Amino acid sequence: MNSPTLTLQPVIMAGGSGTRLWPLSRAGYPKQFLVLDDSNRSLFQQAALRLKGLAAADLAVRAPVIVGNEEHRFLVLDQLREAACEPSAVLLEPTGRNTAPAITLAALQAEADGGDPILVVTAADHIVADTAAFTAALQQAARVAAGGAVVVLGITPDRPETGYGYIRSTPDSGAARVAQFVEKPDQATAERYLAEGDYTWNSGMFVLRASTWLAALQTFRPDILGATRVAFAASQTDAKFVRPGKDAFAAVPAESIDYAVMERCPGSTFDIRMIPLAAGWSDLGAWDAVWQSAHKDDAGNAAHGDVISLDSRNTLVHATSRLVSVVGLDDVIVVETPDAVMVADRARSQEVKKIVNTLNAQGRGEQSLHRKVHRPWGWYDSIDNGPRHQVKRIMVKPGASLSLQMHHHRAEHWIVVSGTAEVTNGDKVMILSENQSTYIPLGQTHRLANPGKVPLEIIEVQSGSYLGEDDIVRFEDTYGRQ
Repeated sequence: MNSPTLTLQPVIMAGGSGTRLWPLSRAGYPKQFLVLDDSNRSLFQQAALRLKGLAAADLAVRAPVIVGNEEHRFLVLDQLREAACEPSAVLLEPTGRNTAPAITLAALQAEADGGDPILVVTAADHIVADTAAFTAALQQAARVAAGGAVVVLGITPDRPETGYGYIRSTPDSGAARVAQFVEKPDQATAERYLAEGDYTWNSGMFVLRASTWLAALQTFRPDILGATRVAFAASQTDAKFVRPGKDAFAAVPAESIDYAVMERCPGSTFDIRMIPLAAGWSDLGAWDAVWQSAHKDDAGNAAHGDVISLDSRNTLVHATSRLVSVVGLDDVIVVETPDAVMVADRARSQEVKKIVNTLNAQGRGEQSLHRKVHRPWGWYDSIDNGPRHQVKRIMVKPGASLSLQMHHHRAEHWIVVSGTAEVTNGDKVMILSENQSTYIPLGQTHRLANPGKVPLEIIEVQSGSYLGEDDIVRFEDTYGRQ
């Protein structure tokens, strides 16, 4: 007799501030959306595809639920579309309230979709080298969780790491029993944990039924559950986007999954188990972790992009837009982007976030956006600017259009580089092809659209007294922007 099929609900936590891997990651384009290896897939895309692969004879996998924020909503959809992975819902937090309310939203969404699925919760910005080992561990965790247990994934440590929290567990039938969660240790304590052998790193991945999570939260933090239920009940749905009530969600107490529930489970009525995972996992929490997980040459050097490295050791060089050459460097991180370069001692790469804090304090834009900015219709790249001018390279996806808009302080010249443009210029609508151009006077209502089957690229030359992105009055917008 065949066992009943278990329903898995992948939940991908896709929030993130973009500080740890600056300047490659930014607030508007954080770590989870970056491509950091040769797969040509972002960390987020890799996470979605790994979870899709959990299906087995006794395991049915639903389309993933994504928990993210409003600013990144179109990045989420675009990257999932590129990976041929359709989400069941994209839950958009109006404001960050930490991970416990986020997973509660996902559990309530799973409950609303019917049944009592097993939630498989992972971050969007981790890397896994051995997908087969990951799949086997998650499948085992799901089967253990089916009986009502809370299951956490513990990473088998290969060094005395001080940057992770640890899980102490004891052997038991089926899966080890979690005895204690412990905070990030000092070096001596980490070495003791490694020697004792009954500690694993806390991966932040866990597996449990939606009803188990809601029951545990009701027991330990009923205030979070009650407030999140109110916010979820006030949700508005727009296609795949689910927006909880803004004011109600702002009133939800902010707390992490670990503090709200996980650390309280050992010794309680909730059965909490640990499945070990040895799969080349990393949370890529700093540039040093990127170096550790990267392919290296015989001298321990890792390189991405157009790089020449001479007489250097244990160094990471990441070039985005130009040739980067280094000579005689040891244990150094070099990251180049079109608008910022960062050089750091590899052992101090955690301190990059201090640079981001400094940029914030100075009111600079390099912490929030790249020179190339992604929009739901495509992207623009600000390739030159001066006191009264700015030049942009703009790409519009096939079938997409910018908003119908006007500017109070600037005029614009558009030159088509490739593709076909449909241009609304005042009361005229015209079709422009390669090498044709048009002029948009200051104050003129206008719109750019791509009616073709291939990407449209134009060069836009702006001139005027103020060229900020906030000088836009939108009259119509396909994407609901104001």
